[in-house]
Amino acid sequence: MSSLAIQKRQHQTKPNSNQNPVYRILFLISLCHLFNDSIQAVVVAMFPILELEMNLTYTQIGFIGFSLNMVSSVMQPVVGLVSDKKPMPYILPLGLTLSFIGLIGLAFIPTYIGIIVSVTLLGLGSAVFHPEGSRVAYMAAGNKRGLAQSIYQVGGNTGQALAPLITAFILVPLGQKGASIFALVALAAVLCLIFVSRWYANHLKLVQKKNIKKKATDGQTKIMKSVIWALITILILIFARTWYLSAISHYYTFYSIEVYGFTIEKSQIFLFTFLAMGAVGTFFGGPLADRFGKKTVISTSLIATIPLAIILPHTNPIWAFILLTLIGFIMMTSFSVTVVYAQELVPGKIGMMSGLTVGLAFGLGAIGSVALGNFADLVGIEMMMMTISFLPILGMLALLLPKNV
Repeated sequence: MSSLAIQKRQHQTKPNSNQNPVYRILFLISLCHLFNDSIQAVVVAMFPILELEMNLTYTQIGFIGFSLNMVSSVMQPVVGLVSDKKPMPYILPLGLTLSFIGLIGLAFIPTYIGIIVSVTLLGLGSAVFHPEGSRVAYMAAGNKRGLAQSIYQVGGNTGQALAPLITAFILVPLGQKGASIFALVALAAVLCLIFVSRWYANHLKLVQKKNIKKKATDGQTKIMKSVIWALITILILIFARTWYLSAISHYYTFYSIEVYGFTIEKSQIFLFTFLAMGAVGTFFGGPLADRFGKKTVISTSLIATIPLAIILPHTNPIWAFILLTLIGFIMMTSFSVTVVYAQELVPGKIGMMSGLTVGLAFGLGAIGSVALGNFADLVGIEMMMMTISFLPILGMLALLLPKNV
């Protein structure tokens, strides 16, 4: 990327140095992100419950998760692209209303087709929420975009980390109907998002008054060849990170039971620690990027994980716990930073870039879950974990990213 192009892009994306983040909005949208992703976690947590109560096969269970994630991943860039052209502040509470309806269906519909329809509604709700939630974080960021995106994303990662606890304390004792409790969570999110949407709408009016030409300028953003290559690199990095995370999140429980002889409860503790430390890493990634640069955080996060991931399948349980803690924290410091990096590569397409990066993670997670499961069936769970441990090596490609965007 030429120095002139970099200077132009920095001018386009650099916020007012005197503008402070709107923390009340950032914390509120993060809370709603926690609500939304904990609702998504309910579906995964319900797998053993649905298998037992509805006598489903593993293939049927896998298709439930596939339906949820693929609908979300495909629709997120679409929602982002449409809202880039015409912002829709009040689509946020509408999205969580779809999730509310989906949860009611998930709790009370006794048929497999009904469950598929319900999780599809949940996927649509998530697809609406994520790009617009990321846009709100971007608008409320002020001069701390990395921190703002981290505050927003840590809510989602915390919600995902709750899945093992949801399984143990809610769904096991209550069964399928336990999902109805999270309908109340969806309602709470809808109420919070009505407030956020009002701020969003008012903020748009202020921006239009201050700079009438801004919308036209953003809508005509041209994507240069060097930017396209940078985006391709980012997408490859997301693939490597997401498939590794999918392997740990979906299959490390089975690995620890088979290799270490763990009980289900003990394996859930290991998984929860990994996911919880990932949420902590997500929070710290943004401030580190604001201080040291986005490329530095992305490359360090992924490259530093390489030796830890390779060692993990060859250790005893104590060291495995330590390594999972470190991997979860270090790898996820790049999560929110890659979103901001993509947004600043193409500053006029905030929603589409958010939908592309986060939505791709959902889609790749769905595909990875199926592909890794099939691979484990072929070669065994232990060999699958050993093979997937080399995937973070693709993180070396982060060194090729342009430094200044």
